[in-house]
Amino acid sequence: MTAKREPTFRESVDLMFNRAVALMELPPGLEEKIRVCNATYTVRFGVRLRGQIHTFTGYRSVHSEHMEPVKGGIRYAMGVNQDEVEALAALMTYKCALVEAPFGGSKGGLRLDPREWEEHELEMITRRFAYELIKRDLIHPAQNVPAPDMGTGEREMAWIADQYKRMATTDINYRACVTGKPIHGGGIQGRTEATGRGVQYALREFFRHPEDVAAAGMSGKLDGKRVVVQGLGNVGYHAAKFLSEEDGCKVTAIIERDGALIDESGLDVEAVRNWIARHGGVDGYPDGKYIADGTKALENECEILIPAAMEGVINLENAARIKAPLIIEAANGPVTAGADDILRQKGTVIIPDMYANAGGVTVSYFEWVKNLSHIRFGRIGRRQEEARHQLIIDELERLDAHLGDNWQMSPHFKQQYLRGAGELELVRSGLDDTMRSAYQSMREVWHNRQDVTDLRTAAYLVSIAKVAASYRAMGL
Repeated sequence: MTAKREPTFRESVDLMFNRAVALMELPPGLEEKIRVCNATYTVRFGVRLRGQIHTFTGYRSVHSEHMEPVKGGIRYAMGVNQDEVEALAALMTYKCALVEAPFGGSKGGLRLDPREWEEHELEMITRRFAYELIKRDLIHPAQNVPAPDMGTGEREMAWIADQYKRMATTDINYRACVTGKPIHGGGIQGRTEATGRGVQYALREFFRHPEDVAAAGMSGKLDGKRVVVQGLGNVGYHAAKFLSEEDGCKVTAIIERDGALIDESGLDVEAVRNWIARHGGVDGYPDGKYIADGTKALENECEILIPAAMEGVINLENAARIKAPLIIEAANGPVTAGADDILRQKGTVIIPDMYANAGGVTVSYFEWVKNLSHIRFGRIGRRQEEARHQLIIDELERLDAHLGDNWQMSPHFKQQYLRGAGELELVRSGLDDTMRSAYQSMREVWHNRQDVTDLRTAAYLVSIAKVAASYRAMGL
């Protein structure tokens, strides 16, 4: 008997799409239109580095233009290939639809290991890649807006925005050509932490519904729950930090590329992050138990498992041994379609990637709007909001003086109430609202349809229905 073949990431996305559309009544033509990738551009360019020409291969895939611009990150990794980029572009389409960000789905990738190159070399490579995409309108504020992904960050986005400005000197909206930029380069407060913050807000919303928590075989609130995090990059670090510092969770295991740290009493996320920054991995960290085979820690006893790095880490080989009753997919595609089947049969609840890690694109949307409006959030209304609050405080103080010791305001109430919302508060408020609304749209399908038994299928149903509605509105 031959072993069951593990589906590729692309096949996993297609299988999950097929599972959802089988429960819908879409015309076959429209179903196919939503499924397929509209276009993928492959570029091979040379850059003279270290005394010779190095040739790099990059991709930009556009999955769906039912709304424009299309949106999606650019990743730098040796594993980048056309199938992966197209699958990620498809996920971006569904993700944007689910959280009602008005974008189509896109994705980009460059096949290189950023750790092998100096900063000035990476800048030359990034600018040349951006040049190749910009001249084909594959980076453009109104058509295609990239963002950071694995292996890229604020620095690369600033280089791309500057390259676009050099090539489109009269475009007043040039900063909106890319999101995830530094604050002083047209970025927005809260963008760096946005995906990790979104994971936190998603878990908070899940735990607001006792019947959903019970479906995962748990009870109570987030406080005290044990968390295993795989990948302490930008997303995993922020998710783990916020959950441990603000929600009372215990991070009992952190898995990195060189192994894992385990401590049932809870790891100090900030200290581990600092250690990794200095030493390149978790080996040698003085607290907790170190194991060289980090993937084994995915199977540790815990309440919440957060895979926050690569796709396919939970697969046919290890799915049956995963003990966590709740998995939240902070990475894209960390659970393969085969593993998804096994976990669902076990009763594991999976909060799917297209929802769980949508915090990044949500705050990217806010940044894009800020760039187009040329004004930071809160600038016009903040002081007027404070003045209105001052009227109430003045009236309360008048009552306070009149009633004496019988009535008085709580300590710090005046200070907290008087402060108007700045950009960061508004961004967090918008992200929280987005994650709550999107979860409620999923759980409504999950609980009200007999033929839907998991949140991933529910998420696909909600998002595909929205994409279909957009195409119908266009006359397709």
